[in-house]
Parts: sequence; C-alpha cells; structure tokens
Amino acid sequence: MSKTVKLRKGLDIKLVGEADKLKVDAPMPASVALKPTDFHGLVPKMVAKQGDKVKIGSVIFYDKYNEAIKFVSPVSGVVEEVVRGAKRKILEVRITPDAQEDAVKHEPKDPASLSGEEVKAAMLENGLWPFLKQRPLDIVADPNVEPKAIFVSAFDSHPLAPDYDYIVHGQDQFFQNGLNALAKLTSGKVHLTLNGNVPADATFQNAKNVQINKIFGKHPAGNVGTQIHFIDPIDKGQFVFTVNPQDVVAIGKFFAEGQYDPTRIVALTGSEVKNRKYYRTIVGASVTGIVNDNLESENVRVISGNALTGEKIDRNGYLGFYDAQITVLPEGDQYKFFLTKGWLGPGFDKFSSHMLFPTWLMKNKKYRLDTNMNGEERGFVVTGEMEKVMPLDILPMQLIKAVMTKDIDAMELLGIYEVAPEDFALCEYVCTSKIDIQEKIREGLDLIKEECM
Repeated sequence: MSKTVKLRKGLDIKLVGEADKLKVDAPMPASVALKPTDFHGLVPKMVAKQGDKVKIGSVIFYDKYNEAIKFVSPVSGVVEEVVRGAKRKILEVRITPDAQEDAVKHEPKDPASLSGEEVKAAMLENGLWPFLKQRPLDIVADPNVEPKAIFVSAFDSHPLAPDYDYIVHGQDQFFQNGLNALAKLTSGKVHLTLNGNVPADATFQNAKNVQINKIFGKHPAGNVGTQIHFIDPIDKGQFVFTVNPQDVVAIGKFFAEGQYDPTRIVALTGSEVKNRKYYRTIVGASVTGIVNDNLESENVRVISGNALTGEKIDRNGYLGFYDAQITVLPEGDQYKFFLTKGWLGPGFDKFSSHMLFPTWLMKNKKYRLDTNMNGEERGFVVTGEMEKVMPLDILPMQLIKAVMTKDIDAMELLGIYEVAPEDFALCEYVCTSKIDIQEKIREGLDLIKEECM
C-alpha cells in the first residue's frame, strides 16, 4: 500500500544556475576513468593491464574481498594508465576510447522470466551490480545478503539537482524492465518515491511491480535515507538496497539489448557556467569537453555532484560513477571588505538559514554563493540549528558526538545503521562550529563495519 509522507523540517538552498531543459550530446571524451574511490571501502584487484584493449563491458577490476562484484569498462579502447597514490593505492584506471564502440554482447532476456539468482548472476558478471548501494554503511551492495526492500528515489532535492522526470522521459520500457529485474532481488517490496510537490513524469507514475509513495517537503526529501526512514525503516541486522533512476534504466537496457549501456545524462549547473544544459555523455567521462570554454570566470570550483555532497575535481577531472550533475561555483578564496561584503555588510546578496540577513524575507530569491566557509573549525557547541534541518527522528548532535568519541553503544542506540553521510549534509551546512560532519559520519560507519558487522 502506497504511503504519503509530509516533512516538517528541512532546508532548500536556492542557487543561481539551474540547467535548462535541453539535451545535447557531449563530445566524445578523450579519456574516461573508473575510480575505485567512488566505491567506499573497495580494494580493487586489476584484471586489465596498462596497454590492454578492452570493449564496452569488459571487466577492468573486481572487489578483492568479494570477487563476484566486477567493474567494467564504459568504452572500447585501450587502458591508458593506472593512477596510484600513497602505498600504491589505485585511484583511477584511465581508458582512451576508440571509434569502434565494440561491446561485449549477450542474448537479450526478459528479467520477469528469470529467477532471482539468474538476475543477480547477470548483474554481477556484467558490471551492473555496483549500481546498487546498501544501507546500512552506504557501500556497494553485498550480493550475499537479501534486502528487506529496494528503494528508488524518483527525484533529487539537492541544490540545482537534475530533473529525473526530464532525464528518464521516454524511457518507459527500459525503466520498467529495470524495475522488474530489481523485484527479483528481494522478497520484499521495490519502493518508488515521487516528489509530492510537483507532478511526476508518466514513466514514474505508470510504473508497475513497485509500491509508489509520495513525499512532500524541503530538502532532504529527495534523499533515499529520508524515504527509508519514514516508509520502511531499518533495524540492526536488516539491509536495504538503493539505486538511482538512471541506473534502473541502464539495468533495464542490459536485459533488453544484451549489452552494458554506459550512457549518462548529466546536468551542468552553477552560476559560473555559460551554457547550462543536460549533456549526454558516458559514465566516468572526462569533464573537460563539457566545462572548458563554458565558464563565466576562471577562479571557480568544479564539483562532480552537487554543492552539498559532491567531490571537488580538476577541470580535466572525471565524472563520478554515481553522479548525474556537475556544479561550478565561484571559488571562495577572495578577501571581502568587512563593510560591504564582510561580516558588517548589509547582506542583500547573502543566504542564511538563521535569518541573519534581510534576504530571509525574499522567499523566491536565488543566490550566487561561493565556497568560502566564512570561518574555521572551532569548539563543538550546542546551538539547536541541526535539529531544525534534520527531519529524521534521530538526535544529530548526540549521534555526531558519539561518533567522535567512538562510543559504539551510543551510536547504535542513536541510529547509526539508518544514516549515510549525505543525510548530514544540511547539518554540516548550518553547523556554526564548521565541523566536517559528513566525514565524521563516514568514520562512524567504518567503525561499525569493523566492529559490528
């Protein structure tokens, strides 16, 4: 039975720079990269070597501690370089595409006619399994556990987030095919959660073999963690899988066409971009062809993902595996005169969740914000601001302190199994102590994995 959730807490940060509803083909990237760092906790074991020729769907590496989970090439070409960091940790596997677009091909199959084990085996063998993430821990899903449910969030509520209604429009057949495959992986329900604030695309509204839910409210309404909490919460010892709508389409295309589909539609957003559009590109593509010659200024920060949870990359960096957005913001490294732009300025161009500036009266105003933290880390004090933006029925301040003191019992009692770093992005934004809260939550989850799972 479908559920309707109405959030009372949250915060929408309205930025200048939303992408126009126009899809264009990005130029073929000169290089693509698979980044093991996109998959937290992964220790890759290489299959392909530098100089090897690969096809779309060829296995590049697998998980050292779970060899069934394979990661495949999104292009045909040559393995250009294996970039390593400290202690020879693999950071990137770069591949130079060719013009052939050869792919590893299989017989198309209807997932509705397959068993759960057959669907799982096909996804594991052909690089589709990494599309699935697991709660608790927010890592690539463990194929050895059965999820109590699978969640697909049909919208994103982060600042300047891509519109999935627009992205998946016209992909009804593939999306449904993907849902049918996901339904085989659990004896529970597949939940598809729609944005209650706006009408959803027919692709989502007409989906079958799922429980369709609606959620109303401000960000983090689009976070899958928020939806799990209110619709089908997790207890200790239980697991939930999550997957992005675009990746559902990719799964459906594989079963319909018999080959791995690396296509990713990405929203180029941010106040510092000239032509903000939706670009059709490839998973792990270099952003150079999209970003270069498309910037309003030179002193900018390019982010793979959104402004709250994304990763800073170079202008010749690579799109993250799970990202459908590139954000470009002004770099906040310029001094500000205290009487005009600084702490004594009138603040007509500033946003504050604390109603410190007169702009809190301008409900529909959009802001050109930079990356300046306006301060540095200081004493962790109780302000009550985190509780105002945290809709989950947990105590954020107490949970963060339990993580910082490595109090495992308190962490468990306070809900560590339910959360992921992104669920605390708003807490980090409003934190007057400038604590890197998402990093602290990740450390807490790593401790739980080591000690309790």
